[in-house]
Amino acid sequence: MAKFVYFFGGGKAEGSSALRPLLGGKGCELAEMTNLGIRIPPGFTITTEAWAEYVQQGRRVPPGLMEEVASHLGRLEELLGLGFGDPAKPLLVSVRSGARVSMPGMMETILNLGLNDRTVEGLARWTDNPRFAWDCYRRFLTMFGDVVLEIPRKAFEEALSAAREKAGVGTDGELSADALKALVATYKGIYEGHGQRFPQEPKEQLTGAIGAVFGSWYSRKAEEYRRIHGIPNDWGTAVTVQAMVFGNLGETSGTGVAFTRDPSTGERRFFGEFLPNAQGEDVVAGIRTPQPIAALQARMPGVYEELVDVYQTLEGHYRDMLDLEFTVQEGTLYLLQSRVGKRTAAAAVRIAVEMAAEGLIDRDEALLRVDANDVNRLLASVFDGQARRAPRWGTWCSPRKTPRRGPAGARRSSW
Repeated sequence: MAKFVYFFGGGKAEGSSALRPLLGGKGCELAEMTNLGIRIPPGFTITTEAWAEYVQQGRRVPPGLMEEVASHLGRLEELLGLGFGDPAKPLLVSVRSGARVSMPGMMETILNLGLNDRTVEGLARWTDNPRFAWDCYRRFLTMFGDVVLEIPRKAFEEALSAAREKAGVGTDGELSADALKALVATYKGIYEGHGQRFPQEPKEQLTGAIGAVFGSWYSRKAEEYRRIHGIPNDWGTAVTVQAMVFGNLGETSGTGVAFTRDPSTGERRFFGEFLPNAQGEDVVAGIRTPQPIAALQARMPGVYEELVDVYQTLEGHYRDMLDLEFTVQEGTLYLLQSRVGKRTAAAAVRIAVEMAAEGLIDRDEALLRVDANDVNRLLASVFDGQARRAPRWGTWCSPRKTPRRGPAGARRSSW
């Protein structure tokens, strides 16, 4: 049987950037960062060949895959000293998609998988932080219900809004452990109201999540994105299962996204956002306003300096502007993703020119970095929204001031 699962962790990875078609963008870059010695949460990637087999099986998880997953899950447990489903020290994982080309926001992610009525209590005791544990559980119930069981996310969001209103608070982070515990009970009622059962067995949760993330390749938004960008439908997606790190453990934790250069202008400056005491979904949810990346420097200068060292290492390695995702867990930095960053046409030209001047790439490579469509966009007229408004046509040429036509019918004007 083909090898469907590749492990990364403990300073070594079975993959690399060379295996992008097999491991997808996320999986191959996590492997590459592992081999570069950058701190990332360990895990394993299920290949695009497994996705192809999933399609062959009528969109069902292929035979033998979960046995191979279980073997690598055991390696992850041994490396971290945690147990998947262990009520005392539970291992929680994220399950993420990863096509060979970047498709931001098009496919699905599930966080905190492995929580149930027993492990949430164990997580609360182990971390001595009940509020954190119940916050993770309510997040997991939302994602699993939405992605795997297709319960409308709006149902969970409305219950969350009602809980905030009842508690008299403005943000999720202000909800108490008791309020979150009550919210978990409400969420379970939402499952029942939609004729669904929440699986308490973590292995059943993982099987369902892998199938759902494979299936998200066929979501309407993903299909439309592929159509617009000319991405072949048969490429498929890999799935990465990775140990959770937590940005919602308190004020020395947080999550962020950053670019190694400004994606709008191309300026050589570290650019991004950071949200303290939050998980990754909070940055894009719009409930809380992220802070500029400089806020991380003021809050945790040592972490910020390490992040700068990491981004400079990665930019030098890949010789391109990168988009990074990171989490800080109680003062420790973890990279979650590194990929070539999207940029405007103006930024593409500036980055190519300046990287050539810096010696990162040569002139030929710089020319190849700028797409022909970007050149067209760059040469298009740009209107200054702050410029003084031009006078109306009638101000320039009222009926009484309209130039007369000469004998030949030609319009004469002193304009």
